[in-house]
Amino acid sequence: MQIEHRILNTELKITVSGDFVCAYSSDFHNVLSKIQADKIRRVVVSCRGIRAWDNSLVVFLSRIKTQCCRAGVAVAFTSMPPGCERMMKMVHECPVVRHGTPDAHLSVIEKLGDGGIRFVRAWNRASAFVGRVGTSVARFARGAAQMRRVDLMAALESVGPRAVLIVSLISFLIGLILAFVGAAQLKLFGAQIYVASLVAIASIRIMGAMMTGIIMAGRTGASYAATIGTMQTNEELDALDVMGINKIDFLVLPRVVALTLTMPILTLLADVMAILGGAFIGIVMLGIPGGEYFKYTFDAIGIQNFSVGIFHGLVYGVIIALCGCYYGINCGRNANSVGVATTRAVVSSIVWMVVATGIITFVFEVLGI
Repeated sequence: MQIEHRILNTELKITVSGDFVCAYSSDFHNVLSKIQADKIRRVVVSCRGIRAWDNSLVVFLSRIKTQCCRAGVAVAFTSMPPGCERMMKMVHECPVVRHGTPDAHLSVIEKLGDGGIRFVRAWNRASAFVGRVGTSVARFARGAAQMRRVDLMAALESVGPRAVLIVSLISFLIGLILAFVGAAQLKLFGAQIYVASLVAIASIRIMGAMMTGIIMAGRTGASYAATIGTMQTNEELDALDVMGINKIDFLVLPRVVALTLTMPILTLLADVMAILGGAFIGIVMLGIPGGEYFKYTFDAIGIQNFSVGIFHGLVYGVIIALCGCYYGINCGRNANSVGVATTRAVVSSIVWMVVATGIITFVFEVLGI
């Protein structure tokens, strides 16, 4: 490999010859330093004498072109080997993806505009995903979805029986806390018996569903995002597209159906365990007779409160499944992206559950439910 250069007036001529394979030479830096000279206005690179070459030639020529662009110098390449020119074009046309916050030099208006554009794009992407999932559910109802029964059974097992222990434990402790805090105030009026009604209404109407939703968001929603995100990283989603398999039907649909069906059942389990936790405080610590405690509990539980709690659980199941699968499908292609997708899935699930709770509460209040 030989690199020769000479300066004619304001033009730098570079001649490359020989075998340019795994090549590196101190002449690289000498040539690049010549481009910085003030009198250089044009650079001409001739590759006529090259016999064999590999990617190192592309790297060398790309560095020359980049250096010329920075210095404001015109550059021309002649007699490039077949294929080298196309690779050069691919290198310099590849867009640079910048991550992080907007440029610090942008004005406040520009930053607001950039944030607005990002929000609209994210909203459109999420809306399109929800629409595709809805279409997939419609195909499932007709029996035309590309979903295997074994995947649905595995998803049901993961979000159902395997979640019973953690949901039961947390809900029992929540019932303990509600009863203990309520009793501390009701004892001031000698109305400890109403601890039963307090725990029953709070658990059945909202707290059972909310705590189950938070548990499943951290357990199942994160699992969905991590699993599908890892498949994106390993290019398994691309393989499904190549094979003509609908990845929404194959991956998202069984998870959405499983969690939607399971959440109301887990919510009912959480309600029962919370009531038992409250009963432990009321009967053991407050000395309330068991029969009287459960009488007040059953009097406070109405079909209306029960239906509201189950409906909350159903909505939370849909939200958690959609958030987990959405961030998994839209995950990047490195390990850090999987972690980010998992975090966003959990946070988004909890935020949207709170938003949904506010909307449902307002609507039910207006309807008198």
